[in-house]
Amino acid sequence: MNTLAHEVYMNIVQAQKTEDIPSDALDEQYDTASIMGGLYGDGIIGLKSAFAPTWADQLGEDIEVLFSEALARPGGAVGRGPNRYYVEIHPERIRGFLDLVTHPWVVAVSKAILGEDYKIVEIGFDVPLAGSMNQPWHRDFSTPEATLKGRRLNSLAFNLTTVDVEEDMGPFEIALGTQWDRPIGFTHEMFPPKSLYDRYQQRAVRKMPKRGDISVRSALTIHRGTANQSQKSRPVLVLGVDAPDAKNWERHDLQFTRAYYETIPAQHRKHLTCRIVDELEPIVQAHTIEGLVMGEA
Repeated sequence: MNTLAHEVYMNIVQAQKTEDIPSDALDEQYDTASIMGGLYGDGIIGLKSAFAPTWADQLGEDIEVLFSEALARPGGAVGRGPNRYYVEIHPERIRGFLDLVTHPWVVAVSKAILGEDYKIVEIGFDVPLAGSMNQPWHRDFSTPEATLKGRRLNSLAFNLTTVDVEEDMGPFEIALGTQWDRPIGFTHEMFPPKSLYDRYQQRAVRKMPKRGDISVRSALTIHRGTANQSQKSRPVLVLGVDAPDAKNWERHDLQFTRAYYETIPAQHRKHLTCRIVDELEPIVQAHTIEGLVMGEA
């Protein structure tokens, strides 16, 4: 997003916060057919320069603090393979949360795929450190009936990098179109047998986003983190969004203090599946993904 476009976007969001502009005016610029075609086809789409690089730098600063705190607290971080961690966080601990969930592209994509009553159920971050290994190909949870039988996506994962990703930093790799694969022979209904790895490698695309980019995918699309051969970490924010019939909220603990929650515009509060607390409580990560702690065997 160039400087002028970013200024226009921020003016629109500010006006929306005062409810001067209906929410539909924010996302009508994005074509529903293109969004659905991308996510029902390849299983992943993106928006370049959704935010200024300085916005992503600020996010990176916040994540660095939260990561240090999580590592020091029992149960604060969960391993996703050697030198790779996932941390679920409190939204108000990052300065850009409201910017993200009110971004017109995020709103438009969520509505197009999940419906007007979509629900935000998770926010956290992955940190592949130097020395992290290739993960096994996997999906993030078992395929729900809505997808397996109804051929409908009922959840999405938005990703935002805090660094400009380079080839040696262990880029995210995704096997396009595999969100529809039936989990025949999958361990835990998430890990396909190695006999299918050639198929995924043929479909694989490595993603190397820049600071300020947003991507969104079905977490059912087969993917993996690749080996980080650099001396840099590659933090990425994750925002999980569900359709009303999805159950991913059961694995997460989205919390807001009452004071912060009341600052969120009503038209966005209705999309939060969360607990309201007087004081934030430590989150013990419940969404483990069996097998990833071993790296790629």
